[in-house]
Amino acid sequence: MKKKLLCIIIIGVILFVIFYQYNKKENIIVEPEYVFTYAENQPENYPTTLGGYKFAQLVEERTNGRIKIIIQAEGYLGDEKAVVKQLQFGGIDFARVSLSTLSETIPKLNVLQMPYLYRDSRHMWEVLEGEIGNDFLSSFDETQLVALSWYDAGARSFYTKQPVYTLEDMNGLRIRVQESDLMIDMVEALGAVAVPIVYEGVYSAFERDLIDGAENNWPSYEIKSHYEVAKYFTVDEHTRVPEVQICGKSTWDKLSKEDQEIIRVCAKESALYERKLWGERERQSQEIVMKNGGEVITLSDKEKEKFRNAVKGVYEEYCGDYKDVIDKIIEQQE
Repeated sequence: MKKKLLCIIIIGVILFVIFYQYNKKENIIVEPEYVFTYAENQPENYPTTLGGYKFAQLVEERTNGRIKIIIQAEGYLGDEKAVVKQLQFGGIDFARVSLSTLSETIPKLNVLQMPYLYRDSRHMWEVLEGEIGNDFLSSFDETQLVALSWYDAGARSFYTKQPVYTLEDMNGLRIRVQESDLMIDMVEALGAVAVPIVYEGVYSAFERDLIDGAENNWPSYEIKSHYEVAKYFTVDEHTRVPEVQICGKSTWDKLSKEDQEIIRVCAKESALYERKLWGERERQSQEIVMKNGGEVITLSDKEKEKFRNAVKGVYEEYCGDYKDVIDKIIEQQE
């Protein structure tokens, strides 16, 4: 009986060692050490959401399953303002958020969303991926937030119920904007009336005649079918507002230095993936809008210069302390 029991114990030990060595060799982790939440307010098939999924996949793979990140899209965890607060208090771990939302917490970020600041997309990425962009990512240090990488959100333009060909056509129009003082002042500098409304409420605001227009990028205009209620899209590209992947400081501090580095690398790789998807989605969105009766208006260079001149006061109000940074950004495009 004792010999039989001894044999069973020996066999059990051998099986345990074999199982352990196999798992170690194959890098298999059965249970994650951390399960984190990630807030995203866009639909499942949106480029930023897909970028978030790529980020989560890369992190899980490179930590051998120790860190799992659950993406919650469609604004399930709240609007962006609420998400930022939850990140700061530890209720949410990661998120993708627009700089327009974050600028109230970090005023310096207003610089990167000044109207008509960049010549084109290439210029913006040269700025963000260089010394200036890294300096802005460091601006989050005192906010209980950790900035990980920049995401593309394209260029924002106006779309309206009636056509806008000139600056004078903006006069008196009720334009939906994000809940951002900068965006409110920019729109009002152009002669319109700013109406702050959360993104999810824009379509119904058009239906209820609360607004005459809004401003956003091509995919956001298309994905929520805003072209059904505002068919004129005026390509003025007034802002190229990058977005950022962030982590709550309390979550970040739980991680080892090695895991922090893995997450930073994965965030930057997912950003390149998201940027590629963005370009594809932008072209697709334009095609969908055109096929469904949307009308595209391109401002003349002369008229666009009028728009640019109209918002000069916004630069002075929001970036008076950062004129040197503005100058560096402008010089980089020349």
